[in-house]
Order: sequence, then structure tokens, then C-alpha cells
Amino acid sequence: MARQRPGAGPATPATVALDRAGIPYERHPYHHDPSASSYGLEAADALGVEPARVFKTLLVDTGRGLAVGIVPVDRQLDLKALAGALGAKSVTMADPAAAERSTGYVVGGISPLGQKRALPTVLDETAYEFATVLVSGGRRGFDIELAPEDLATATRAVRAGIARN
Repeated sequence: MARQRPGAGPATPATVALDRAGIPYERHPYHHDPSASSYGLEAADALGVEPARVFKTLLVDTGRGLAVGIVPVDRQLDLKALAGALGAKSVTMADPAAAERSTGYVVGGISPLGQKRALPTVLDETAYEFATVLVSGGRRGFDIELAPEDLATATRAVRAGIARN
């Protein structure tokens, strides 16, 4: 993967953050269907990528603030495992409006990259089974492909098993 040049697709806070950090990635725009029931599975299908390689960004409330869990789109977030990885007693799913305010993105297009404020982040360990993974690029219909190690570096994520079937 080569570093993307500025005009090679939509510019979002996520792409700006990666460009500033010098992290290589690929842009993958696709046609978003507003009636899709799952943004992540829609992305996997539209891009012809196995769902296990496409990761969704989910925000949780720890009681002390928000945090991020990044898990494959074909799995669910294990709240108890995420709480343990964050050192919290428990976590609940964040209110969508709070997630949008905190990240600067809209639900369905929340990227773990380039958020308004850096939040504690946990990347599911299954990401490391692949050379590259895809995450939201910061808008619906746009994903970014990069190495999981680079994703972890850019988000300061810790690695843990936080997904369940």
C-alpha cells in the first residue's frame, strides 16, 4: 500500500490524520444504500471483502467517559471483555448523539481515526490475523484499508479479545 495522494478520494479527518502520521493506507469508496440494515456488512459486500476483515467502530460509556471498541462487522462487541480491557467495572453502549458529538462523525460513518478527541481504544485481536483490515473512513460509503498494527498505532489502541459470535 502506498500513501494516498490528496486528490485520490474523499478527504476526511481520518485520511488527514493518516497522511500527517505518514501511515500507508488505501481508500475504498462505495455506493452507500441508506436502507442497508448493517453499515459494516454493506461495506464488506460492496467492496467484495470477507466480513471478518471489515471492522466496525463502536463507542461505549465507561461511567468515566467514552471509549472505543473496534470489532469485525460479522461479530458482536463483548461488553464485559471490553470493560476488562479498559480496566472499567462495566460499560454500556454510548448514546448515538454523544458518540457523534465526541467523534465529529455520524453514526454509520464513525471512524476510529481522526476523532475530535482521542478516546481509550481497544482493537479486537482477530484484526491481527490479516495483513490489512478495513475501517470506516469517516463517512458512510467510504472505508480505509490499512495494516492492523498501523491502525493500533494511529489510535493508540490496546489489543484484546473483545468480539463474540
